Amino acid sequence: MRVKDMLPAGNFELLEAADGVEGYRLIRDEKPHLILLDFILPKMSGWDIYQELQRSPELKRIPLVLMSGRKEEVVDKITEPFEYFAFVEKPFEQKQLVDAIREAMTKAKKLAKSSTVPASIGAGSTAGAPAAMADEIAVLQARMAEMQQEIDALKTQLSQVVRFIKQKMT
Repeated sequence: MRVKDMLPAGNFELLEAADGVEGYRLIRDEKPHLILLDFILPKMSGWDIYQELQRSPELKRIPLVLMSGRKEEVVDKITEPFEYFAFVEKPFEQKQLVDAIREAMTKAKKLAKSSTVPASIGAGSTAGAPAAMADEIAVLQARMAEMQQEIDALKTQLSQVVRFIKQKMT
């Protein structure tokens, strides 16, 4: 509830889960633009959810903020520096949460760039490629365009969060 209260009301939908199993199901089904994940959850831990996200190329690209009051438990399982997500230690303030969201978005964007079509496949041209490869490249290029739209939407949401915080600070 505290995290929910820290987020500005606005043009985004907040999905909540009572436990890890429900949360992971929501992530798989809804493909949110941002995941705020507690490391300690009933039924399925944040660690288990994190591992499942890392196994899925599609879900792995979603910006992730991992939260815990026990950083040592997180570091025991995932060594620093945290490459694929932002971490915020409980208790935290609104500014720390917003900074973590911004960091998660940046890391997700870098991950998306590193997962693009290799130059050896012909990132710009499909001339001479077999039909199957040309189709695969077209699918990858369409996915990249879709991801860029998601990134643009996240940037808009982030600017709304920043604007809200600035309003509250003045």
